[in-house]
Amino acid sequence: MATRDSGYWRRAYPTRLRLIDAGVIVWAVAGAYGVRFGLTDLTAPQSSDVDYLLLSVFLVIVWWSMLEFWGTRDARVLGSGSEEYKRVLASSAWLFGFVAVVSYALRIDTARGFVGLAFPAGALGLIVARWLLRQHLSLERKQGKSTSRVLIIGGPHSAVHLAKSLQSVPDAGYLPVAAHVPGGGSQLSALPSLEIPVTGVDGHFESILETILHNNVDAVAVSAGVNLNPRDLRRLGWELAARDIGMILAPALTDVAGPRIHTQPVAGLPLIHVSTPKLTGGKKVAKRTFDIAVAGLLVTALLPLFGLIALLVRVTDPGPVFYRQERIGLRGTTFNMLKFRSMRVNADAELQRLLERQGSGATPLFKVENDPRITPLGRILRKYSLDELPQLLNVLGGSMSLVGPRPQRDREVALYDDDAHRRLYVSPGMSGLWQVSGRSNLSWEESIRLDLYYVENWSLMGDVLILFKTFKAVFAGTGAV
Repeated sequence: MATRDSGYWRRAYPTRLRLIDAGVIVWAVAGAYGVRFGLTDLTAPQSSDVDYLLLSVFLVIVWWSMLEFWGTRDARVLGSGSEEYKRVLASSAWLFGFVAVVSYALRIDTARGFVGLAFPAGALGLIVARWLLRQHLSLERKQGKSTSRVLIIGGPHSAVHLAKSLQSVPDAGYLPVAAHVPGGGSQLSALPSLEIPVTGVDGHFESILETILHNNVDAVAVSAGVNLNPRDLRRLGWELAARDIGMILAPALTDVAGPRIHTQPVAGLPLIHVSTPKLTGGKKVAKRTFDIAVAGLLVTALLPLFGLIALLVRVTDPGPVFYRQERIGLRGTTFNMLKFRSMRVNADAELQRLLERQGSGATPLFKVENDPRITPLGRILRKYSLDELPQLLNVLGGSMSLVGPRPQRDREVALYDDDAHRRLYVSPGMSGLWQVSGRSNLSWEESIRLDLYYVENWSLMGDVLILFKTFKAVFAGTGAV
């Protein structure tokens, strides 16, 4: 546990961000000025009707201020998720959009090269700097530092679920330290699996407030099933606000991403609307266009690598270069998934015998540990997912997508329950949440849960983020078989 008070990071981290943001913005604007006009004589008279030195100072001050006003240094968005990056890009885009509109409206001849260099350089620099700082914060949080101490208030089952969920993502910065279960005396059998102390079951307002103050927490998370009347819950919010303690409401919604959640105040109640996910119409066209464009570029750029791998496969082990396997795709249709062959010829005929030997013939995921069928070259190809490059041809053909659920075999699909069948609503992907969350280290249940989350919360920006994370997971070679 950290030796500093738990609220220290909420003051120190934004201060670091302010200094880093200032440095990046000055670098971007000064660099753009130097490239466009030169830095030999800043006092030389300007040849146009714009004083670019004053404009540069204006951009630095206003850009830095907009990052503050846009909440990019708000502790609630720091350390995990994409909201911080979205706010950085949004504030930067609004600023330069404003400059462009004013220049056009007032007929001011602003050098496009100056603005065109400052904006992308600064935006990219801010994102990279914050990502680097986030890596440091992530390491601290995994050590129990720079976190917000959280007291969970709720029913027994919901308290256990919320505590385990927060503990599973230390990067988010919420550290459950205790749980209070008002009126939960008859259901305490669910609490032995809770790895934090239970402070009691008294549901009186004064007892709950005393528990909060006694545990010196930074936030209180009220989970579903809490046995509190609305009046006490409102009074609790007032008391927490007066003491600068955060209040978090955790509804009984799982695997629902932020864009699908909308609040509507009705008679003082914040009603939560959850929109239905649909990958149709314009969204479907956008995803397919993105797949074709990116896959086409990758195939063109990687043609020399395709040829080299094909030659090595043929030379190191006699047999075909490509391996075709029937997989289940969109709406249960079948297709032949392409790979560079990484096993010896006729490896499929040995699968059942090897599974029975390791005692996993009836498991949903038909994986063989330390598989003897894999060739020496195949191990290298699999470690860095090079064997999967031919699937780009599947993407161009429309049977797969760049990002989607894991493509599975018919024997695995035969074991699906009703929930798991929802993963067939979209085309399987070369990569996906399963790829960036552990690859083959995942259990059957974890793999299905991640696939369902993707189907329920698809977005084009989400696909882009998954592809970026894929490169990191592939180069690290984690979870590959």
